[in-house]
Amino acid sequence: MRLESDKVKLSFWQRVGLEILWGLCRFIAIMPHFVQYYIVQELIYFVIFYCVRYRCKVVTQNLVESFPEKSYEEIKSIRRKFYRNLAEVIVDTVVMAGMSKEECMRRMVFTNNEEIKALIGDRNCIAMTSHLGSWEYYGFWGMWLPDHTVVAVYHKIHNEIFNELFKRLRDKDSELPVASYDSLRFFIRNQKGYQGKHLALGLISDQNPPRLPDSHWYSFLGRDTLFFEGSEQLALKFGIPVLYFSQRKVRRGYYEAHIEMIYDGVEKVEQYEITERYVRMLENEIRQRPELWVWSHRRWKHRPDGKYRPIMRPNRKL
Repeated sequence: MRLESDKVKLSFWQRVGLEILWGLCRFIAIMPHFVQYYIVQELIYFVIFYCVRYRCKVVTQNLVESFPEKSYEEIKSIRRKFYRNLAEVIVDTVVMAGMSKEECMRRMVFTNNEEIKALIGDRNCIAMTSHLGSWEYYGFWGMWLPDHTVVAVYHKIHNEIFNELFKRLRDKDSELPVASYDSLRFFIRNQKGYQGKHLALGLISDQNPPRLPDSHWYSFLGRDTLFFEGSEQLALKFGIPVLYFSQRKVRRGYYEAHIEMIYDGVEKVEQYEITERYVRMLENEIRQRPELWVWSHRRWKHRPDGKYRPIMRPNRKL
């Protein structure tokens, strides 16, 4: 499912590049599960960790500053597990090119979906997710929630070929990808329903927003941190519930998601309280399963004093 306004024209060579990448994704998608997750995944892990050393300084700095109580050996262990999980997420995303609805529902099971359906009823809702586990699979929630259209808000990738590839991978009947710059307008235009269904607005809420003079800072993993607050603003303005999605890996390529209510759409709350609840839930989940979060983002490059946080000089032990 895709909006007409979201379609772009590519040049001839961009289309050629897109089709080559799509063909590669389709080829990997038809491989046996063992080959996908014990050969392709391990090859990707070897390349990004041992050969390319993808953002290794950033990952190491984030881990050391987030877990000062952990030893060098513990940090190194989490780092290795993170890169292996990142390789798995890449495979998870690629194989979406050939997954049926039944396979999608096996890959991501929403354990308490019926309970949540009863709580939100016929209302729109906001799902606050994060870069933890296989976050692309949260879009499968629409298959479990037939009365709602899951609007997957995404940040546009600068490379047009990869941007179109990801839109094609997400292009399923249960999920509607909408670019972040158009998400607010889309929600306001369709708050009474889209194609006869209510809206479930999915927002990956742990990305790094721009620093503004009046930005509110949250304590997160021991540091002052910025968070996008659009979910809270929409929820309070339109009186809609906000949900938190946590994730547990069952085995390679298979996950379970548990949904919790952050805000019921009615409760009286203080400013920033909804976002604060999300931050606390996310931090607790990261501390339990640190290897599943994406440590390669420069999450703390801004500081309250306005200074830019440099990348540290790596310790030889790490």
